[in-house]
Amino acid sequence: MVGLPKSRFSEDVLPLGDMRQSRRRLILIVDDLDTNRQLLQELVDVLGHQSITADNGIQALEQISRHDVDLVLLDLNMPEMDGFAVLERMSEDESLRRIPVVVISGMADMKSTLRSIELGADDYLPKPFNATLLATRIDACLEKKRWRDEALRYRQMIEQQNIYLKERVRIQVELIRQQTAELTKAQIETIFALSKLSESRDPETGNHLNRMREYCRALAEQMARDSPYKNMLDADFAANMYASSPLHDIGKVGIPDTILKKPGRLTPEEWAIMQQHTIIGAETLRAVNENHPGNAFVFMGIEVAMYHHECWNGAGYPYGLAGTDIPLPARILSLADTYDALTSKRCYKDAFSHEKSRNIILENEGAQFDPEVVRAFLEREEEFQSIRERLSMD
Repeated sequence: MVGLPKSRFSEDVLPLGDMRQSRRRLILIVDDLDTNRQLLQELVDVLGHQSITADNGIQALEQISRHDVDLVLLDLNMPEMDGFAVLERMSEDESLRRIPVVVISGMADMKSTLRSIELGADDYLPKPFNATLLATRIDACLEKKRWRDEALRYRQMIEQQNIYLKERVRIQVELIRQQTAELTKAQIETIFALSKLSESRDPETGNHLNRMREYCRALAEQMARDSPYKNMLDADFAANMYASSPLHDIGKVGIPDTILKKPGRLTPEEWAIMQQHTIIGAETLRAVNENHPGNAFVFMGIEVAMYHHECWNGAGYPYGLAGTDIPLPARILSLADTYDALTSKRCYKDAFSHEKSRNIILENEGAQFDPEVVRAFLEREEEFQSIRERLSMD
């Protein structure tokens, strides 16, 4: 450090395991005594960080306003504006509250300590300070700020993505509103065509939507005929499943291609965005339902779009619903969608046989799948094989 004698601190002050940050951080040192500021500057330099200084609270706030400060080392007893006033000002400003503060003061009484913590200080060390202990506290506070900054960046990214997604939803609502006035065969086929917008972005899905509605109708017919739910299912249940099942992934139209078509594993942030397709699809259809209420297949489409990735044991998304809290249409579609994925060829796998796919579904009975839906599948598995052969990609 230019202008200073050789540091009186050595590598011995570094925390156990050498917890120095991966980049140099900017630390503001606030103390009215030159010797204290110089001592702290030397320690900060040994830790591999940069420092700026202020000799009172007013200068400290000016420095914070001009620089992107990562940490404040703050004295309490200073002229013009003391450390308590600095903490109060920082606590009143949302952008400043995220900057960690370590108070280093000769006022070692419990009252001063408690007041500092109540005003937002992250730590409190009495003078004369222990260099190794202070180094450890500095590293801990910088690490905490790094996580805070990362969380803030992630929230901002999600907010921007939500703005983008809302606009895509608005566009989809306009498209569907123009086509959905009455429940007719022609209108159902129009919705099916819109659903293929998301399917068309994946060249490997083939006749996926055609197979899906056939699988769902077969399961719905079986459950309406023989299941604990049969008295709850009206005569149109299977027909509505057939019509609504293609809507399950319509929300993928709102997912950026960089994520939807990414060949490798998604990052946690990308996966969080991908999971939003369930909400995008449901909100799109909910807007249609509000403007043109009464269409049972649109209402069922909302359920399958929102909940088709929920699991019977509660391990799914977007809400972690479990058991019969998951709407039955979504539970039916979940099995149909999984069977189709297992028996279809993908860039990362060959198509599984019916027997292997059947075994995987049985292994996940009671975990991913409703046991009653699995029972209906077993009753109709020959029909599933027939549908698969008739509507293969070839």
